[in-house]
Amino acid sequence: MTEEYDLIIVGGGISGASLLYTVAEFTDIERVALIEKEDEIAAINSHHTNNSQTLHFGDIETNYTLEKAEEVKEGAEMVAGYLEANDPEREIHSKRSKMVLAVGDEEVDKLETRYHDEGFGDLFPKLDAIGRDRIAELEPKVVEGRDPRKDLLALQTPDGYTVDYGEISKDFVETVADSEGVDVFTGTKVTDIAETMDGFTVETAERTFESDATVVAAGSHSLQVAKEMGYGKNKSLLPVAGSFFLAEEGLLNGKVYTLQMKKLPFAAVHGDADVHDQGTTRFGPTAKLVPALERGRLNTVPDFFDVFGLNASSFLSYANILADRVLFPYVVKNLFYDVPKVGKKAFLPHVQKVVPSVEEDDIKRAKGYGGVRPQIVDTANKTLDMGEAKIHGHGIIFNITPSPGASTCLKNAMRDTRTLVDFLDADYGFDEESFREATIGNFPREEEPKKIAADD
Repeated sequence: MTEEYDLIIVGGGISGASLLYTVAEFTDIERVALIEKEDEIAAINSHHTNNSQTLHFGDIETNYTLEKAEEVKEGAEMVAGYLEANDPEREIHSKRSKMVLAVGDEEVDKLETRYHDEGFGDLFPKLDAIGRDRIAELEPKVVEGRDPRKDLLALQTPDGYTVDYGEISKDFVETVADSEGVDVFTGTKVTDIAETMDGFTVETAERTFESDATVVAAGSHSLQVAKEMGYGKNKSLLPVAGSFFLAEEGLLNGKVYTLQMKKLPFAAVHGDADVHDQGTTRFGPTAKLVPALERGRLNTVPDFFDVFGLNASSFLSYANILADRVLFPYVVKNLFYDVPKVGKKAFLPHVQKVVPSVEEDDIKRAKGYGGVRPQIVDTANKTLDMGEAKIHGHGIIFNITPSPGASTCLKNAMRDTRTLVDFLDADYGFDEESFREATIGNFPREEEPKKIAADD
């Protein structure tokens, strides 16, 4: 049995779900299908236990340049606007204070420069530079037990959106699933995608689909499919598995980040309350290299080697990346964090930088938490690329979206929808104005007077 569509989206995580919502709600494309291999939407990396639950604006992510922060900010505001309009009871998200914390003279100087001289204070009107006393008001445990001689500074904002990306993915799909011309297939694994004279044939075990255009939004597997189809030959992946430690006590009211190394594409260690449980505090993530595309699934090890390629360019790229004097020690240290007993002791100083009073017995490694983030490797230049990758073919798009892909999912969907309307070469239109009104148009912009940082 063959089913025909104008567009097929492969992958029902946050990227595929947001694209389905955008196309079905704001274009007149007639026939759209979403195909997901798992029995539920957003069961892998978008599930709330498998990511940091952070909506990244670029305000407290200290490895972002101002240019990247400007780019990410718009995408995050789209997601925040959607949540404000569609989740008034805060079932999908929580809104709490968030801050990035500088400890000691050197870090304080860096953060002050970032805020005052590099333009971040101007780009984010709600971002305040606050001193020890104000930090203690917002996050008492961050100051309690800390050496009073240590300088403290934080950049703080009330726009601390903690998001269950699995639930917002389901919400995107449920919003349009009953629309005419929209079909959603879960528990349906794509076995092959082939280009034809008129478009694409998408094979599954149950049926065959035909489409005029296709978007593969399957995380790490997107590059695997791209390579099988002859695209992305100069790219590989560095899969990084994140883990978390839990404290069964409500230590923090919001999200507290530490300063991030600019050369590293990995999230800085932070502490925050779980999106669904204010009484549980998560610390992490760690970043461990793994030869698999999905955490805990050995059947994805061969998939990794498909993407890796087992060729000289890939091996030389890995060698060049891991030889970096910042990255290599970081990778080695992260290997220890998952080791029983040893790992908790090794990770404790990162926790204590956020909450000084935490002892080793107060935390435990979170079982079942953490997913795999596919960091992009450019095998032509033998470098690690920070951020997302998008590969375009004739009528097909492959999206590989490590962080901040979830935060910018609607902005990516907007861009892809523009491209798809061009691909389909028909009288289809995209009502981008209505899309913006339904998303970023609902983002709250009321501004409060800036507070002057005090040297407490």
